[in-house]
Amino acid sequence: MDYQFLTADVFTHQIFGGNQLAVFPNAEGLNSQQMQQIAAEFNFSETVFVFPSQDGIHYGNLRIFTPKSEIPFAGHPTVGTAYVLAAIGNIPLTGEITKVLFQEGIGTIPVKIRCENDLPVYTELTSAQLPEFGPPPPSISELASMLSLQVSDFLTGDDSPQGVSCGLPFLFIPLRNRRALKMAQLNRDIWQNLLSSYWSPHVYLFCYDPELEGSHLRARMFAPALGVDEDPATGSAATALAGYLGIRHQGNGTLSWVIEQGFEMGRASLIQVEADVDHGNITEIRVGGASVIVSQGVMKIPDF
Repeated sequence: MDYQFLTADVFTHQIFGGNQLAVFPNAEGLNSQQMQQIAAEFNFSETVFVFPSQDGIHYGNLRIFTPKSEIPFAGHPTVGTAYVLAAIGNIPLTGEITKVLFQEGIGTIPVKIRCENDLPVYTELTSAQLPEFGPPPPSISELASMLSLQVSDFLTGDDSPQGVSCGLPFLFIPLRNRRALKMAQLNRDIWQNLLSSYWSPHVYLFCYDPELEGSHLRARMFAPALGVDEDPATGSAATALAGYLGIRHQGNGTLSWVIEQGFEMGRASLIQVEADVDHGNITEIRVGGASVIVSQGVMKIPDF
């Protein structure tokens, strides 16, 4: 059968930047084996398949696949799919702000679509899950060996490595500066022994040394367990990073950050993150950014 698809670059205003995404807006009839093979064929970080909702509340059910496996939640597929569906008219726009609900593996994901001149320009998700914090991570000396860095390249104290999940678990590792971030190289053999069975096997490096004015952090993400060598923009990790940063703030109000990612890959991405904090407790996390459509076509899917 023939299935329409579109590709988009997410967390960027420019084509060939951000994180690539394939979206099948009408995936009804596809089975899990077919979807996994399609995702492997695209070989993007994620491919999204949109199924109709039967409850009249959600716009649709999103199933998200990496080249290697299905995952219950991901950020750039969620905001990117909302942008694509709005841009092609599948989601009717209702003024400056349109709100929809997606069903994903972890539950209901509220998404806000901001429009200008009747066109979508920004999409933002609200996390369905508040941060969950993992067990103590491996030692910094072990992590330094895994990343081909020196122990002196790591921050310590309040900025120690920590595993956090808002639906997908990441090990957050703060580094001293952008130089260390650029020099990091993941040793797959050491990762296999050290983190492949750990609570949060996906490695998220960041530093408080961004390149652009207005940015707050610079980041890189490695996820061998998902078949992703390095990801140029990771919304699910940005969501969990708000948990990592938010619990280190004891005040009240809304915290906000702009994260640079993908610059070392030649795919510059900017991710906007907000966290509402009440006396050190995180009550809501939002992640968003811009997207652009790159291509559209038809894929011929054989029956199995």
